[in-house]
Amino acid sequence: MSQADSTREHLIATYRKKAKHYDLTSRLYPAPGYPQRGQRLLAVQALGLRAGDSVIDLACGTGLNFGLIEQVIGPAGRIVGVDLTDAMLARAQERVARNGWSNVSLVQADAVSFDFPAPVSAILSTYALTQVPECAEVIAHGAAALSSGGRWVVLDLKVPDKTPGFLAQVGTATVRPFAAIDQWLMRRPWEAIRAAMREELTDPSWTELFFGTAFLAAGSAGRV
Repeated sequence: MSQADSTREHLIATYRKKAKHYDLTSRLYPAPGYPQRGQRLLAVQALGLRAGDSVIDLACGTGLNFGLIEQVIGPAGRIVGVDLTDAMLARAQERVARNGWSNVSLVQADAVSFDFPAPVSAILSTYALTQVPECAEVIAHGAAALSSGGRWVVLDLKVPDKTPGFLAQVGTATVRPFAAIDQWLMRRPWEAIRAAMREELTDPSWTELFFGTAFLAAGSAGRV
């Protein structure tokens, strides 16, 4: 089994176990009191959405971003939630039904092999893409599907610059149940994501959040 396949199997097994209580336990991720809700709001704002827009929420989990997106795009808009794990999507479907959103569709797919529908107004991924070894490839596939001026936004965790290795291991201890941390630290996927955004999109931006423990990367598809 390849390293990528091993990582994928680990993620599926992990999130199947955690799906039932994910909405609660995610409040403790990556640490109790972490400003996850505020960061999600910043990410949705960075999409520059308007009423009627179509949005792909990649690795949507239980749909924690859906409400923030719905507030902007309204019933005329559309959300496609994509996730690798059936159990997480089952929770997302419960959220959709509970809120009566008729404009949300859910797709079980790997981020790497997902066939992005085109054109789409915006693509969002929160706290997930750094766990995908082929994250740069996913950025490229998504960029190709965006409509002119469409936005790609990634919110995720990182290790602050110049952090000694032993401190990085200690600081990421709470994330260990969710990802293969040793591989994550070695790959430094946030650097691959930053490079891919610069390569594939116009006006790329990079903002470090909460003392460099997270980042918000954004860019637009070239205008014709």
